[in-house]
Amino acid sequence: MKLLYQTHSPYARKALVFAHEAGLADRLQVIHHETSPTLRNPEVFEQNPLGKVPVLLRPGLPAIFESDIICAYLDTLHERPRLIPALGEPRWHALRVQAVAQGLCEAGIAVRWETVRRPEALRFPELRDGYIDKLLASYDWLENELDTGEKIHVGHVAVATALSWLEFRELPDFRAGRPRLSAWFDDFAQRPSMLATPLSGDTQDR
Repeated sequence: MKLLYQTHSPYARKALVFAHEAGLADRLQVIHHETSPTLRNPEVFEQNPLGKVPVLLRPGLPAIFESDIICAYLDTLHERPRLIPALGEPRWHALRVQAVAQGLCEAGIAVRWETVRRPEALRFPELRDGYIDKLLASYDWLENELDTGEKIHVGHVAVATALSWLEFRELPDFRAGRPRLSAWFDDFAQRPSMLATPLSGDTQDR
């Protein structure tokens, strides 16, 4: 399989960290692609009408895109304990943690548009502040709600890759006043799956 990737995308990294945690990384050929709403990548659009990575290319089968769906597919391919619980409250907890992590990435990207990516004359400070509020509220939620035991699930992967990206982009700090979340993240960041997938590079919007 081939994974269309971007070295500074939290979504792409989530899929690759998940593959490592599932023991599937050696079955993936990782191919870097730059994507942006303002810079069309024809090769990515050919596989994903949204023009975004990650995209998983499967021999003889349709491409799968969006990180949560890629993770769900990868979770069917291994013999280890499932990273997406199948039943009951453990499933819904893991999926809602994943949803908060996805929202962190979306809010962080929106803040960057209103601070460094959009031309200065077109920036909307009130919108930036609204998205910063979402970040801070989500950090507080994770401080209280994230399960920090040894059993890893997709929500952990999503949160770790989101928080790592937020630090990488120097977005509002999740550490201040959140010792439980900070300690958990520092521990998870030392996992082989995270160390094997470092973030790098800058967004190319033009």
